[in-house]
Amino acid sequence: MTRISAIRAGRGRRKRLNIFLDGRFAFSLEAEVAAKEGLQVGQELSSRQIELLQGSDRFHRCLSAALHYLGYRPRSESELRERLGQRNFDADTINAVLARLKEQGLVDDASFSEFWRDNRQSFSPRSQWLTRLELRQKGVSNDIIDQVTSSIDDEDSAYQAALLKTHALLPSDYQSFRRRLGGYLKRRGFGYGVINHTMERVWQEVNKNCDEKELKYGHGNRNSNNLPL
Repeated sequence: MTRISAIRAGRGRRKRLNIFLDGRFAFSLEAEVAAKEGLQVGQELSSRQIELLQGSDRFHRCLSAALHYLGYRPRSESELRERLGQRNFDADTINAVLARLKEQGLVDDASFSEFWRDNRQSFSPRSQWLTRLELRQKGVSNDIIDQVTSSIDDEDSAYQAALLKTHALLPSDYQSFRRRLGGYLKRRGFGYGVINHTMERVWQEVNKNCDEKELKYGHGNRNSNNLPL
């Protein structure tokens, strides 16, 4: 048995306490862990108690890191596991933290995948194939990927992506418009047939809107960069 001879605040912004045993520095703990365990000067600790305290500290630090990552956006289990591993947390601690987060509903691959799909479709539409690839790279299982991406319609997604890009392509002649928009849609993972149909559809809408503006306001620049879509 060893005796706690001093408990001192550590340096830096993190609320850590330095624990001294029998007059010598032994280890440091998160202040929250020390408070939870009721540590105080004069208390005796066995080797097993010290081991448990250090394990509790690792869990607390790992959990704090995980919550920090989740504060930016939802994460897949695999993505979070990789991030925590990069912080040099051991596998047992990571497993324990992930189990806690899953119990609390903070880590759920199905919910994460729905978030990822909806975010992509709203702000940067892409094909079902590319969305599936991205989720696979996040470590999501094929069963969840199949379920979440089945609602993605490539024709609609390509059209929405084209609408977001079209104003940046105008004014432009037909060939330049097709080349630039086609390349953009290809990078979003769409196939040739979908790309070709989308380019023709959007080009016709652009010219239709040009004609309507000319009829209403008189002849002007058919390649205005402010064409309504």
